[in-house]
Parts: sequence; structure tokens; C-alpha cells
Amino acid sequence: MKILFVINPGSGRKKDIDWESIIKSFFQTFPHSIEFFTLGKEEQAQALKEIIKKSMPGLVVAVGGDGTVTLVAQQLMHTEMQMGIIPAGSANGMATELGIPNDPQLALGVLLTGEVKAADVILMNEKDICLHLSDIGLNAQLIKYFKYGKLRGKIGYAKVVLKVLVRKRRMKVALQSGNEVILRSAVMIAIANASKYGTGAIINPDGNIDDGVFEVVIVRKLGVLEILKMFLRFQRFNPKKIEILHAKSVIIETKRQMHFQIDGEYMGKVKTVTARILPAPLKLLVPVSGEIMKNP
Repeated sequence: MKILFVINPGSGRKKDIDWESIIKSFFQTFPHSIEFFTLGKEEQAQALKEIIKKSMPGLVVAVGGDGTVTLVAQQLMHTEMQMGIIPAGSANGMATELGIPNDPQLALGVLLTGEVKAADVILMNEKDICLHLSDIGLNAQLIKYFKYGKLRGKIGYAKVVLKVLVRKRRMKVALQSGNEVILRSAVMIAIANASKYGTGAIINPDGNIDDGVFEVVIVRKLGVLEILKMFLRFQRFNPKKIEILHAKSVIIETKRQMHFQIDGEYMGKVKTVTARILPAPLKLLVPVSGEIMKNP
């Protein structure tokens, strides 16, 4: 098989990792053909598209965080090419959801021993794709402050949480799915293709990336201790304070502009968000169900 590795050298905290050497060393005893494409600082979608078209690999592997995963997925939708993930970012939500190990050797092993899973994608605002989780409100505001701030680690995250809670605003929301319109007051609305954030916090227990639907999770109330427990100790959201709707499409409107993020990428403030499911346009390589990961 010809394998193309798309490496984002700017992902994660350890930016000095030589991924090409690690990958070459791993595959030196295997007959696969290995190629590399290194992402630059500028928009690389068109360049990546041309490389894939020229190379025609059987497998394309995103080496980076959720942003890198999304960039690669955009080029592989509705094709026969398979997609792999090597988690190498500061946020690895999709890899966490799929059970892909953080250890590079084990993650590379999934490329050889894993199984193919047809994954749904959510089309956001008719132009962006969401593989994992998007949301409006409190968490998107957290992402903005954490991304553009200088604080890192759990202590940094805790300080950002406190800052957001001091400034948090409830929002009046109208949600339309099919012929039904509901009105709610919430601190956050999540559009969830998956079940949990990259931290391990479970927001959507019903999440399944190949069931042909997504969930709209209405979070009515969150306090500082709840957020710290969920995002730092990997606990579930309190089911008494959330409401979950299953949908194939939804239009979400807020009375005032609110913070918005897609798969960990801050998108600015919005008043309207549309989402609709695209059933199974992506072929992902994932660990075999129930199998204990070990070096192949």
C-alpha cells in the first residue's frame, strides 16, 4: 500500500519531534511505500489536494491535532482512500473518540492492524465540516481564551474557566429540526457527532459517528466545580442539567452573537448556525473493537 503522511510540525507542545524519522523507522521492515507532506503556516488545503491527486495513496494519515485531522478529512470525503490518525496535537478529540492511542508506536500499529469504519460528517453552515464536536457559548469562549492566551496546562485551564464563568452569558435559543421549533435558555449548545471532548469529558453519551444522526446537546446550567471536574477529571456532564435532541439537520438561532467553535477551532461570534448530517463519506482506520493495543 502507498501511504501518505500529512505532518503538521506546529501541532502540540513538543514541536521538536522528528515524525519522519519515527515513521520511517517503524515501517522499515514492512513493504509499504511511504511518502510525506509537511504542512506550512499558510493555508495548505489546495496544495494537499494536489499532492493527493498526484500520488493517489491508498491511505492518508493525519499527524497532528483536530485541525489537521479536519484538513485531511476534507480532501478524502467521498473517495475510496482510507484515513488514519496519529494524535500529535494539544487537542486530539477525534483520536480520543476513536480509541487511537497517544503512544506513537501504538498509533502507527493501528494503521497495520486496524479496521475500517465508515464515519459520518456534519456540514456546518453549508461550508465547513465537523467530524467531532462543535458548540456555541461557554466552551467556545473557553477555546478562544485558551488559544489566544498565554496560560497552558491544567492550572492555566482552571484560570481560563474562572475568567469565562465571571463573563458567561446565558443565551436565548431557537432550534428548528424538521417542522419542530423549540425555545430554550442555555449556557451552551453542542452539535455532537461524537460522545466526548479531547479531555475525556463526556457531553453526549449517545454519540456515535456512524449512526446517520447527530445530537444537539442543550446545556442549561454549569458551575465552576462542575466544569473543573468534567474537564480535568474526565467526568460526565450532569444529566439533570442537559437536554439531548437527535437530528439529521438543525437551524440554531440566538438573540445575540455568541462564541462558536468547530472541532476545537474558534470560528468567531455568530447568531445563526446550520448543521446537517452527511452519512458515511469518510473511511477511518480505527483499533479493532475490544482488542488490546500492542506493537505489531
